[in-house]
Amino acid sequence: MTYEEYLDEVTTLLTELYDMSDEDAIKHVMRAQAADFFTLHDDDPAMCTLERAREDAKTIFEQKNKSRVHTPPKRPGKPKK
Repeated sequence: MTYEEYLDEVTTLLTELYDMSDEDAIKHVMRAQAADFFTLHDDDPAMCTLERAREDAKTIFEQKNKSRVHTPPKRPGKPKK
């Protein structure tokens, strides 16, 4: 499959396997792409397989959840008068 088809497959798997909305799945795939997560896939089309797409969808989902754990709780600001 092409690189673009691969990204579409990872996005679809995020929605199907992890009950993520299309909008959220696209957002997370785009963030991963911006962070060079898929750089090798673009350079080596042999990496664009269904099995690898499933692995990458799992990794992206797990990273998404990890980033939430490290987010500090919001502190209330000063009361407005």
